[in-house]
Amino acid sequence: MPKIDSEKYFVEKPAYEVTPTVEVKSRHPAMTLMSNNLVPGADMYVEAGWVCDMPDPPTHIYEHTHDYDEIVIHMGVDPDNREELGGEVELWIDGKQNILNRSFIAFVPAGIKHCPLKINRVDRPIFHFTSGMSRTYQ
Repeated sequence: MPKIDSEKYFVEKPAYEVTPTVEVKSRHPAMTLMSNNLVPGADMYVEAGWVCDMPDPPTHIYEHTHDYDEIVIHMGVDPDNREELGGEVELWIDGKQNILNRSFIAFVPAGIKHCPLKINRVDRPIFHFTSGMSRTYQ
């Protein structure tokens, strides 16, 4: 059986490709953990980050669409109460406002308008994760 060079499938140094269109104070840059730029041939992107403080402005991701499906996750980091978000997030999908204070995952079908995303409150860090079936975030 031939030996496979599996190192090319791992990313140990993320990129910082997805940036807001406005300067945001107290924002920790999101890390691109997987994309075709990092692993040639990867037909998906994954980015993640933490919301540790109230960003200023609280809304810095505005309404947009993608030509691919996207998953958006916000999770609380309390190991004793993982379902509690530790804050409040406002996420609009298809023109509907959603106010969320529990850990959540949202499926956004290709072509559906989504956002703005607004952080209303941060009581403790919130883990943010998005993924899409696209070689890069578009």
